[in-house]
Amino acid sequence: MNVYPVLVALRRHKAPVILTVLQIALTLAIVANAFSVIGHTIERMSRPTGVDEDGLIRIVQKFTVQAGGDDAATIERLDALQRTDLETLRKLPDVQDVAASSGIPQLGGFDAGDISLDADRKGKVVRAAYYYGDENLRATFGLHLIAGRDFVATEIQHGHASQPDSPVVIVSKPVAEQLFPGGNALGQKVYQDGKPATIVGIVERLQIPMSEDKNSSWVLNSVIEPLRADVLWPGYVVRVRPSRTAEAIREIHKALFAVNPMRHMPDGAGIHSFSELRARYFGHERGIAVLMSVICLILLSVTAAGIVGLTSLWVGQRTRQIGVRRAIGARKIDILRYFQIENLLIAAGGAVVGTLFALGLSEWLMRHYEMMPLPPFYVAIGVVAMLVLGQAAVLVPARRASNVPPFVAARSG
Repeated sequence: MNVYPVLVALRRHKAPVILTVLQIALTLAIVANAFSVIGHTIERMSRPTGVDEDGLIRIVQKFTVQAGGDDAATIERLDALQRTDLETLRKLPDVQDVAASSGIPQLGGFDAGDISLDADRKGKVVRAAYYYGDENLRATFGLHLIAGRDFVATEIQHGHASQPDSPVVIVSKPVAEQLFPGGNALGQKVYQDGKPATIVGIVERLQIPMSEDKNSSWVLNSVIEPLRADVLWPGYVVRVRPSRTAEAIREIHKALFAVNPMRHMPDGAGIHSFSELRARYFGHERGIAVLMSVICLILLSVTAAGIVGLTSLWVGQRTRQIGVRRAIGARKIDILRYFQIENLLIAAGGAVVGTLFALGLSEWLMRHYEMMPLPPFYVAIGVVAMLVLGQAAVLVPARRASNVPPFVAARSG
């Protein structure tokens, strides 16, 4: 079809055309950025952590028997309390494994540093998160060991987890590949913040204990240290039979307070399954994603209603013209195609302006709220959505226009 008559008709209705273009553009800008946030949230929520999450329980508590301190006696006392807890938990019927652990993927216990190939960090340097735990941590997490071995009991140190000072470490595969691209990381010496250590094991995947947007570039860079952290707030991970998680949590609570009632589990701590902690951690973001989805649906509905209303108005104004065209031989498909092309031109104009708006809004969000850059993929999705929405919205009034009979031309005259 010749587009020129369509452009001439649009020039006669500049005001409604401009308003519709702006409406489509604003909708595209908001929807594209909302889709980006929703997509990134879903990606974070579904990103594999590396641990076997079924049957995994996290325990965080505070010992209340003393004020604490850095002296050797206090450290030994705290370590004795932890070892007693671990032995108590290991004897429970539903418990399959238990380990001391300073952190858990995504959910807290964060410490990080630089892993390098030389002590002065002048060469290759990899940013990584540190997990402090005993010889059972890898198995309790359910991490896939792809090379090397676990720690042995004699390699486990205990004390404050200030800076890594372990002679051996287990690293995640991304750390090994970044430091040794040739694939020969096992048995190699590396430096943790300038202190030497030998890689004795490599696990397939272990997400860092926190998963903020700004850390996405090294979210899988983790190092396990053979250290039982002697602190007033110790952390344990327990693996139980998945079908007995709720019962095991009650057993654990009862057993711990039976062996030592001088402990405290306030809000934000306590005994929780990994799935419960994960749902709580992402609850706020899940709510925001749902809210954004509802807002997008409303915006798309309002935009579609605007297109339907505008096209219906033009159909009513052009009834006689449509009848004339039908009388001189225009087919129904020609009338239908006319309105579809007209809407396509308006939607395309809105998509061009909306793309600029979307990029500008993304830049503003990055500057003021530290948001991620808007990927072109989501802009493309927004453009396609606007074009498809426009064609779908115009279909009903366009079909009504195509059904206008030829005799209307004479009757309207």
